Amino acid sequence: MKKLRVLSGMQPSGRMHLGNLIGALQNWIKLQEENECFFFVADWHAISTNYENTKDIKENIIQMLIDWLACGLDPVKSTLFIQSKVEEHAILHLLLSMITPVSWLERNPTYKEQITQIKNKDLSTYGFLGYPVLQSADILIYKANAVPVGIDQLPHLELTREIARRFNFLYNAKLVEPAPLLTDIPKLPGTDGRKMSKSYNNAIYLSDPVDVFENKVKNLITDPARVRRTDKGNPDVCTAFVFHKIYSSADDVSQIDKDCRAATIGCTDCKKRLLERMKMAIKPIWEKREALLSDTKKVFDIAEQGSIKAKRIASDVLKEVKEAMRI
Repeated sequence: MKKLRVLSGMQPSGRMHLGNLIGALQNWIKLQEENECFFFVADWHAISTNYENTKDIKENIIQMLIDWLACGLDPVKSTLFIQSKVEEHAILHLLLSMITPVSWLERNPTYKEQITQIKNKDLSTYGFLGYPVLQSADILIYKANAVPVGIDQLPHLELTREIARRFNFLYNAKLVEPAPLLTDIPKLPGTDGRKMSKSYNNAIYLSDPVDVFENKVKNLITDPARVRRTDKGNPDVCTAFVFHKIYSSADDVSQIDKDCRAATIGCTDCKKRLLERMKMAIKPIWEKREALLSDTKKVFDIAEQGSIKAKRIASDVLKEVKEAMRI
């Protein structure tokens, strides 16, 4: 059976959080075992919402690569690279932008959501409106068969498929329409109950010091209707319970569900148990991070070699695109 060519990326717009790990990275680690995988640091995408403050992007790139390696991405099994090291992404983005209707971009639900919710940044730029076109170029330049995504990214991938179809129709070309690979838990709530996001300032980071990590877990939102210890709770509306379903055993989850509904366990004790499980799961990552922080040259070398490999493939596909367009 032929391997799928899988591609995905993450923005180095800040440190990596548990939502990235649970919603994407753990899935990447599984995918690299049986597929041809390309995973990139999307540093150009980070500029779309942080163009006024780019000074941290280089540091964020190295921290993201360290997190990827610490969590289990293997440069022998996957190609790990940096987007800006492969300029073909930008050229294909330019060419695709020429054929993409503005209405396709304006209907993007993530665009509409962030314009409404993020008030501390100017998002009224072409770069932010048009970043799904760059995202399409990121995928199409490798002829990726599949892209692991969360539910919130499905409209972006469908736009990529639409752009590929339009390009193929206009130029009698053969860009590959990628299929989505949905993760089991595409969204993880943040400390305030909303989707975990750097932009919302509600994230639990892999690089958080232990005391900060502990404090964030202890302050996770629980059932707002449960005011007193004796009040019966509803785990279905509790952020902490979502984390229990990830980090605790099935038997523990079942028992906590019963105890919460019967008010035989309080929210404080519930979160203490959760913290123990989470620290046990994340401790190996913390230890690997420390080792990699002391050998950043090795990390940069991995990214450099991956970027060289990615560029070879991207260059060949861009050549095909130009020939199809007769330019």
